[in-house]
Amino acid sequence: MEANMSTPQSSPVIVATSRNPATGELIATYPFQTPAEVERLLQDNASAQRLWRATPMAQRVAAYRRLSATLRERAGELAALITAEMGKTIGAARAEVEKCAATLDWIADQGPAILADEPVAIEGSADQVHVSYLSIGSVLAVMPWNFPLWQVIRASGPVMLSGNGFILKHAPNVMGSAYALQGAYEAAGFPKGLFVNLNAGNDTVAGVIEDPRVAAVTLTGSMRAGAAVASLAGRALKKSLLELGGADAFIVLADANIDLAVKAAVEARFQNAGQVCLAAKRFIVERPVAEEFTRKFVEAARRVRAGDPLDPSSTIGPMARADLRDELHRQVERTIAAGATLLLGGEKLDGPGNYYAPTVLADVAPGMAAFDEETFGPVAAITVADDAEHALELANASDYGLGGSLWTGDVARAQRIARRFETGGVFINGFPASNARIPVGGVKKSGYGRELSHFGLREFTNAQAVWARTVG
Repeated sequence: MEANMSTPQSSPVIVATSRNPATGELIATYPFQTPAEVERLLQDNASAQRLWRATPMAQRVAAYRRLSATLRERAGELAALITAEMGKTIGAARAEVEKCAATLDWIADQGPAILADEPVAIEGSADQVHVSYLSIGSVLAVMPWNFPLWQVIRASGPVMLSGNGFILKHAPNVMGSAYALQGAYEAAGFPKGLFVNLNAGNDTVAGVIEDPRVAAVTLTGSMRAGAAVASLAGRALKKSLLELGGADAFIVLADANIDLAVKAAVEARFQNAGQVCLAAKRFIVERPVAEEFTRKFVEAARRVRAGDPLDPSSTIGPMARADLRDELHRQVERTIAAGATLLLGGEKLDGPGNYYAPTVLADVAPGMAAFDEETFGPVAAITVADDAEHALELANASDYGLGGSLWTGDVARAQRIARRFETGGVFINGFPASNARIPVGGVKKSGYGRELSHFGLREFTNAQAVWARTVG
């Protein structure tokens, strides 16, 4: 996952720049906020949060429903903006907007009950005991560019229903999307200043984390970015949530339906040009079916078409930035130099834009870049396992632990294997995805904490115990 923040040092950049990755053309620049503007932003956010915290739940829910409707009303322009800023195909961009709206609907439907006071029975006691889930203040969110709207709604939706404020530090290349979201929140009737954009360098972000008006911080980004934010939050004694990407394993056992597994594998790897945290990246295939899977995977990958993201016939668009494409290509070259076999692609495509050829590498092993590192682009790495036990061993031989897939005809066995899969999520005969109803998060160096579901709704709340003893 691309970092939005590395270490808390001064940045020479004084503007955020949005550039079309399909053409290289400049879309817009957004000057960094001055210290005075940042101070005013924090003051306004704190005031709005106090107002929002005192707003009855029914009125908060009504605002969520208006926000969902606003996103659907603006779906065309929002999807076009996503495609222009980060290169997602237009169909996928429209789906992203709808996913945001549907998640807000679910939060409005289910959130009040999840956040309601929870009675606690004390055996043998007539005391009245309950747990309240209360707001803690404002949460700073450092968000990535690969899902410019969804990542933000995934974080802000659960966080704000309990009465918290939200300060967004979005990736510099998608600031247009950031301000479009702020406008949608305000159009939906949320208090002005409750959802605000922080457009500033790393040194300013570090100061905001330490500011007493900020209660907690959440980040989706790289391990280096996560370490920097966690260190700052820890020094300030503030809670943090980190989602730090992954090198998700896609295990294919000998009894799997190979045709279905291949179809899912290609979609899982090449969606959003491979720029997905929860994407399958390492394909670990049991030896008896490895040749068939590899042959069919390469055949299907050849049909993946990189092209203009506004053209409905394009399967994938460009990568979001030129430097990301360069880094991905270096990972491919290092993997080949270490002994992997290039079966398809492995090159930057000529012409304007940050296009990279759909790529398949075979004979990938631990110690190679495509096995050990997160490859955030359209590159698939295939590894052969001797048996199911070896496949699980290879899957767990990673610093990451975000998600994983397991393909087999024996679901009961898969359920047993899943408990030994060192990830935050396991998908049996399916590939990793996010849904409002299930938690998202990782283990090991993929981070900690959970977004979405009842876990996400309660993640940034004060679980206050209230114990009323009977007297008289």
